[in-house]
Amino acid sequence: MNIAITGEGIISAIGTNKEEVLQSLLAHKSGIKEMQFLQSVHHELPVGEVALSNEQMKKRLGIPEKQLMSRTELMGILAIRQALEDAGIDLSSVAASNKKIVLVSGTTVGGMDLTEQSFNPLYEQFLSQKETKVGELAFLNHHDGGNCTQKIADYFRNESATGQSGFDELTTISTACSSAANAIMLGAKLLETGEADIVVAGGSEALSRFHLNGFNSLMILDKKRCRPFDATRAGLNLGEGAAFIVLESESAARHQGKTPHAYLTGYGNACDAYHQTASSENGEGAFLAMKEALDMAHIEPEDIQYVNAHGTGTPNNDQSESESLKRLFGRKMPWISSTKSFTGHTTSASGSIEAVICLLAMQHHFIPANLGWEKQMENGIIPCTGIENVRLENVLCNSFGFGGNDSSLIFSTHPTEEKALQTDGKAIQTEGEAIQTEGKPQRSEREPQQTTNNIRILSTVEINSEEDLSDIRKYVKPMEARRMGKIMKSSLLSSLEALEKAGIATPDAIITGTTYGCLENSEKLLVQLKEEGEEMLKPTYFMQSTHNTIGSNIAIKTHCHGYNITYTQGEDSLAWAIRDARMLLASRKAKTVLVGCHDESTPLLNQLRTQSGEKALPSIHSIAMVLSCGE
Repeated sequence: MNIAITGEGIISAIGTNKEEVLQSLLAHKSGIKEMQFLQSVHHELPVGEVALSNEQMKKRLGIPEKQLMSRTELMGILAIRQALEDAGIDLSSVAASNKKIVLVSGTTVGGMDLTEQSFNPLYEQFLSQKETKVGELAFLNHHDGGNCTQKIADYFRNESATGQSGFDELTTISTACSSAANAIMLGAKLLETGEADIVVAGGSEALSRFHLNGFNSLMILDKKRCRPFDATRAGLNLGEGAAFIVLESESAARHQGKTPHAYLTGYGNACDAYHQTASSENGEGAFLAMKEALDMAHIEPEDIQYVNAHGTGTPNNDQSESESLKRLFGRKMPWISSTKSFTGHTTSASGSIEAVICLLAMQHHFIPANLGWEKQMENGIIPCTGIENVRLENVLCNSFGFGGNDSSLIFSTHPTEEKALQTDGKAIQTEGEAIQTEGKPQRSEREPQQTTNNIRILSTVEINSEEDLSDIRKYVKPMEARRMGKIMKSSLLSSLEALEKAGIATPDAIITGTTYGCLENSEKLLVQLKEEGEEMLKPTYFMQSTHNTIGSNIAIKTHCHGYNITYTQGEDSLAWAIRDARMLLASRKAKTVLVGCHDESTPLLNQLRTQSGEKALPSIHSIAMVLSCGE
């Protein structure tokens, strides 16, 4: 199936829509400047802020000023509304036509901006054992990534006259800085397998003190504008924004009289399996992701005219990515640039923001500049400082995240070779048991599907008690075990025991579900911000706060360089992880997949939940299973 892109929406530091972003790119106008809306003591750190206040965005969207909404949600809604309008899609009409439309969003910290506003007084009340007012708990409905995506979807449901039209399904991917790219990949797979007719995919991320100080604790923020791939590069500038694209099958788009803006012809995801925050010296994960994308697109490296590099401006990332690019392209290097010199590093939204920038470059025949570059770094690539009047037929877009989660997308002006379709669309059949998925009867207008009935569960391990965590010392040294939080212990222990029971040392892929991720570490960082301010924060808390820390840690321990994705959609997290595993196995891209769902709670969280009328969560809960296709 050829995946057609029929609409784009974007909001970033260089513009609140496609037209503004295009003009900034052509004018070499960076949006990185002194912070305006973010409340932080670190005014010496330039950022790429969206030039709209929350109140201004609410006014544009017709949302009452007093209504509680996170900045992440507001930017996501604006970008999605643009994308739908650009694609000529009315959600009420989609519902009436019996087509299935799915929203896939990528985010890391979700509604952390609202959490920061509420945390300090709530924590004080927790310590003093005072009752929390119900109204003060409203932020819980906006805190995590899955809730953010739900609130975004609710806007479009409530926007219709009936209050019923909206997205049929939604999910959230949280793989740090590759989240949005992976969201686009999932969107393509849902179309290829016939599980959706239209997908709106991308990501949204707002700046927060949590984010800014977390990165600052790693000492990778530059006090000047970032200079990706330059010999004098000293770090990154954080940014914020959102971007979403509309994906449809080519046949469906043509049937509606639409001319696709471009095609998603290839994509790949791999894991560096090296370190939680640093990239490997040879860029193994990045190389594998790019190679997979090229193979899927059925093109050669020399067919790529432009690479939008991850290019953060940190010494480690730029050196590692340079090595991976040289491994792939050799001496026939295409034009390369990093547009983070315009927008700042928008973390989990960067994959979709840069995807839209790639599409603009293809449509308007230019190479975006790598701003700030002057001197070639040792053994590094030479980025492009801007070219106009060029023809771009195939463009590669890289997004690399913490934990070595590396993703690459290929956009083409014309379809490449047709992809084969393989799916079961049914429950995963096991030896005496079945896992029910959300597969629905195939509609007649969808292309016929091939079936795969031999997907089996080889092993399952579940952990429900902290008492069981002492067994982790069978797999890691005591010193390492002492440094690990309870969810890191439970996820690793359950996963390694499941693999051992299945007789597998290294799975082909790792797919994880979690609601809150390493909640304990996130809470510790918030407490430290409250008690000690924004100086001398511990990097460990931030390093282990991202949701995909769990899956990446398992990959490092098992030396798994394959597909690695983390879903965070509340109670649906595990279901989406299983669903993705089913699609991966059915496509024959993996023979064994480690699937897990891991969560932990804290006394503070459970107090807030019970006071809001919800059930307290267990201290720890992990389930891991190994799925296999074939022998």
